[in-house]
Amino acid sequence: MCKPGSAFAAVIAASALFLTTGGTAAAQPPSTPATALHAEGTQLVDGYGRTVLLHGVNNVDKDAPYLPPGENLTSRDVDMLVEHGFNTVRLGTSFDALMPARGQIDEAYLDRITGVVDALTARGIHVLLDNHQDGLSKPWGGNGFPAWAIESRPEAWEPNPGFPLYYVMPSMNAGWDEVWNNTHGALDYLGTALGALAARVEGKPGVMGIELMNEPWPGSPFLTCFPNGCPDFDRKYQGAMQKLTDAVRAENPTIPVYWEPNVTWNQMMPSNLANPPRTPALSDPDIVFAPHDYCIPSQLAIYLGLPEALRSLCVPQQDLTWSHIDAITARADIPTVVTEFGDGDATVLRNTLARADERFIGWQYWHFGSNNVTDPFLGDVGRQLVRTYPQATAGDPGRMIFDADNGDFAYRYTPRVATRPTEIYVSDLHYPDGYEVQVDGGHVTSAAGARIVTVAADGSGPVTVKVHRPGSPGAEVPDGPISTGSSGSTGSLGSSGSSGSAGSSSSAGS
Repeated sequence: MCKPGSAFAAVIAASALFLTTGGTAAAQPPSTPATALHAEGTQLVDGYGRTVLLHGVNNVDKDAPYLPPGENLTSRDVDMLVEHGFNTVRLGTSFDALMPARGQIDEAYLDRITGVVDALTARGIHVLLDNHQDGLSKPWGGNGFPAWAIESRPEAWEPNPGFPLYYVMPSMNAGWDEVWNNTHGALDYLGTALGALAARVEGKPGVMGIELMNEPWPGSPFLTCFPNGCPDFDRKYQGAMQKLTDAVRAENPTIPVYWEPNVTWNQMMPSNLANPPRTPALSDPDIVFAPHDYCIPSQLAIYLGLPEALRSLCVPQQDLTWSHIDAITARADIPTVVTEFGDGDATVLRNTLARADERFIGWQYWHFGSNNVTDPFLGDVGRQLVRTYPQATAGDPGRMIFDADNGDFAYRYTPRVATRPTEIYVSDLHYPDGYEVQVDGGHVTSAAGARIVTVAADGSGPVTVKVHRPGSPGAEVPDGPISTGSSGSTGSLGSSGSSGSAGSSSSAGS
């Protein structure tokens, strides 16, 4: 309990504790270096024994010379991320840059990667190293695989419609077939490159893992993935992921690896990863599922110029995507981090963030650039992404809700042994006149106005934490355990419960 005369004012009533700040909270949370994460069932756990929830962004450089000095994340960029409570970055890496010539690792590129990693992890930001590709390789106008690794080439008669329709080009599908069949050793070389990356970051606990391949395309069998998924291809694909996992773990035995589903997932197809008897069960530790959540109607409006009214179809489509996530969570018992989502539309963001909150699943928003002159999080999109949330829980998480319209937050967890307390980041955008904290079953141990509220349990019973604006009645924790399948709920979308845009909330706190 808080003591009278301590650095923060407290009023204890019954079993609850209320803390009211005297104004807006401090601009910068304290930074402590990121610790190693590992999987325990469906959760990620840090070096202090706490369950970690990740909110963050992508930073991906797709073009040569790849992470050149002066063109990657600056100290100002990192300050923005810390200030807004983001605790993870998905940092793009490239096979083309790792191995620009057959069998030759670019050590200078590894140096540039680790320089960015060190700058982020020193500030408490966990880094996922993403082996990024879009469109296979440069001959098709894509990126990722070195041109020397793929023998197929576009034919003179083939029109190239560009992203994303170039994936149906026969020559590109032939190139992907080379990859999955390892016809000319592309998977072997990729394993060597990712192994070199894993070896270079061994001993860097803030590296949360390596994502083996971004948005892998099935190649020629892609039509077999419609309309109900493609277990035959996924069996081959899972074998490729296991081959790459083995190559990474040969160089860094404890690093987590992140597996994406094949990219027809983004077209609403289910994945058959870890789905016996169609595909093998997972046997390796520290494998994390890394799906994306994009609304196809919204993407069609962006890339093909179709009517934006199509976004009204996003809710049922995203419900289906999250039901597929639930299926993998249930059968594989591994954590999920949504490693890409969002297209700049606040409505679509609400759909994703609500479903992630219901399931206590972390995410990484696409995209955060480098060398930002102005803060990109001060508009409607930022008010969805910058959230009050439990970054680390000294216990087993329960239900959580956050209202992006007014900042009301409520969360319940069951304590367990950990060597550091629960840490809740308080949004710097939603409480212009300060905030109040109410704790039942525990007590606040941080100072008044702290950007990170720390909470210690009073016993072994559930702890409930609420954060809200002064005078607000606050939110109530939803009933029941963490959701796995009620994605039609919009409880964390805002006080109206609608999936519309943030409306007038965009002006508050900006």
